[in-house]
Amino acid sequence: MVPCDARGVTDSPRGRTWRLLVTEPADGATNMAIDEALSLGRRADISPPTLRFFAWDPPTVSLGFGQPLGRDVDLSACRELGVGIVRRPTGGSAIYHDGPERELTYSIVASAEDLGGLVGLLETYHWIGRALLSGLRSLGAPAEMVAVAGGEEPTPAFCFARTGSYEIEVGGKKLVGSAQRRRGTTFLQHGSVVLGVDEPRLRALFPTTTDPLATMTTLEAALGHRPKFDDVATTLAAAFEAEHGLALRPDGLTAAEMALVERLVGEKYATDAWLAGPA
Repeated sequence: MVPCDARGVTDSPRGRTWRLLVTEPADGATNMAIDEALSLGRRADISPPTLRFFAWDPPTVSLGFGQPLGRDVDLSACRELGVGIVRRPTGGSAIYHDGPERELTYSIVASAEDLGGLVGLLETYHWIGRALLSGLRSLGAPAEMVAVAGGEEPTPAFCFARTGSYEIEVGGKKLVGSAQRRRGTTFLQHGSVVLGVDEPRLRALFPTTTDPLATMTTLEAALGHRPKFDDVATTLAAAFEAEHGLALRPDGLTAAEMALVERLVGEKYATDAWLAGPA
């Protein structure tokens, strides 16, 4: 976990300074507790708007907030392969998250005011998607943003089985999967940028998905080589700054945020009750 940096983050004259938080790979409960702590802090106006990049150790399946446990993911395969499982505070479908050699996960915590007054779900998806698209193209990926998608089909078990509105594809296949949770005018958005893929493991974890690779792609496939986590994080951060006029200031978690993370891990994200899902 990134330690506290005593400098803090203050507004620039343009009011566009955000915290850039890059954390060490962590288990699922810790990763989700960090993001909820950031969200609660922003809602209370004691934490700054934050762009976070992170990875997972051990590799972990995250379930969407309302997704049933044990129906779409093979829990026995998770145990056998040493894969963790956690429930996200955000919605959507299950995602297999790997270490930094195969995935970069981002989260954004902000308010409508931080985005210049944007309040709608699709508006915020589009705002984030524009920066992601710019960054991925800077890396050399021939990426495209999907327009507003239809909602007729049932929600798939596997996040990458369908591309949603303002998500990113390469060659008609999904490259970035995202999900959001809103509380008032504050939101938390998660997204998974796939650098490479462990195909046998993916198939073992999602047995109800006929061919998980039929609808997803990776940066390795798009570029002809697998980029490094740090390079992707640096490029995406620069894209958020350029696209939206932000000044991203590297910083750490505050002492209050770290204390809240520890409490949320023990009382929520590492518990069987939370993993079992909403009643």
